[in-house]
Amino acid sequence: MKFKSVFLYSLLCFLLNVSFNASGAALDSTDVIALNKKAYNNRLTNPAELITQANKALALATKIGYVNGMAEANRVIGIGYYYQTKQVEALKYYLVAQKIYQDANNQDGVAKVTNNIGNLYRESDYDEAIKNYESALNVALKVKDEDLIATIYLNFGSIYYRKKNLNKALEYYEMSNVLFKKLNNTVNLIQCLQNKGVIYYNQNKLDTALVLLLQANAQAKEKDLNTAVASINLTLTSIFIAKNQFDKAEHYLEEGLNYATLVNSDKLKYDYKLTRFQLESKRKNYQVALSLLYEIYRADSIKNHTDVSNSLKLLKEQTKQEENEHNNEMMLAQRSRDRILFWSTVLVAGLLVVLVILLINNVNRKAKTNQDLTRLNEKITEQKENLNQINHHLEEIIDDRTKDLQIKNKKLADYSLHLSHQIRGPIATLKGLLNLEKDNLIEQDECIKLMNKCVSEIDDNIIDMSGMLHETSKKV
Repeated sequence: MKFKSVFLYSLLCFLLNVSFNASGAALDSTDVIALNKKAYNNRLTNPAELITQANKALALATKIGYVNGMAEANRVIGIGYYYQTKQVEALKYYLVAQKIYQDANNQDGVAKVTNNIGNLYRESDYDEAIKNYESALNVALKVKDEDLIATIYLNFGSIYYRKKNLNKALEYYEMSNVLFKKLNNTVNLIQCLQNKGVIYYNQNKLDTALVLLLQANAQAKEKDLNTAVASINLTLTSIFIAKNQFDKAEHYLEEGLNYATLVNSDKLKYDYKLTRFQLESKRKNYQVALSLLYEIYRADSIKNHTDVSNSLKLLKEQTKQEENEHNNEMMLAQRSRDRILFWSTVLVAGLLVVLVILLINNVNRKAKTNQDLTRLNEKITEQKENLNQINHHLEEIIDDRTKDLQIKNKKLADYSLHLSHQIRGPIATLKGLLNLEKDNLIEQDECIKLMNKCVSEIDDNIIDMSGMLHETSKKV
């Protein structure tokens, strides 16, 4: 009873411990998800803070072994570097996230990273960007991730805008806008407003573009979307330059430049320098040096785009090569493990065969032993029955002999009684004659005669008794 109580107590402690650990792990994974989400929401506000928070999520996810949390943290860090215009650093984290998601067989995660990688090529290699977007869209449609689908539509619109296919771009922006409204995704709805405003600006529909962009600007400020405000103000500045409203253009240019400084985006800073050149040119405050500087910046921009594209491709090739080398090493290690496993399996199989043979022999020996024991038991049973019969017969013989002895004893007692009467009388007579002869009360001849008679009588009685006993023996 005491052992049973101890066992139940130990089992209860074990279950409580497992429950506690499981709840703790679940709580930690929830913390990782919350940190990643909080970091991601800072992408348009403070990319540097995004990277800090995502690194915390990555450390916690690594500590508890939460694979999807590790992948998402790497993806979000890559987004942070993307918004800081550090494409090479962003790609490094994207590729790590993609590999982790692939190993975890998380198709939706792979699609998100593929979409992010497409964004890296959006400024430099349209075909590569579209290739990644299409791959991500196929998966997103398959897993029915509407938020990702809307985001990819938005990105397709940006590609077609850069390819000067404005109607196609506007069509994709409208498609994404419908989905984001359904999902109540206010941040990306602001992005849709901005993108549509840019399209109308390029179609020279300045008033329509101005309405949309001012609305997007106000909403972005409400949500502290610094990157969005900086980007929107670029187009607003261009619109007011086109309208010759230089004071308003100056206001939005300075405001946007401050926001670009907050997010520490080199690209935005570069674009604001070009926009300022446009403003000064429209004011006719240009100089030859500024014109030359403008051309240099344009050349630098084209070179920068080309270098970035080449760097990204080179990084991808290096990553693929490293991955192939790693896969080869893993393959060799797997082959070695397979060989060890094969020979271990053969050894175990051989041992199992030997064990089976020993078990069969043991079973056969036991079966034979059981048969021998069965036969022995049968013989013992038979002998026992024989002994029982003999004992029964002996009991009958003993009973008969006992009865016979009882009869003989009775007869002996009868003979003894008879003998004592038959012999005692003559002996008493002899004794009396002896006494008479001793006292000379009887003549010697008479005494001898009478004594002879007594002796003869005794002898006759003894012969008679002996004969009776002999006859009785024969009868028995």
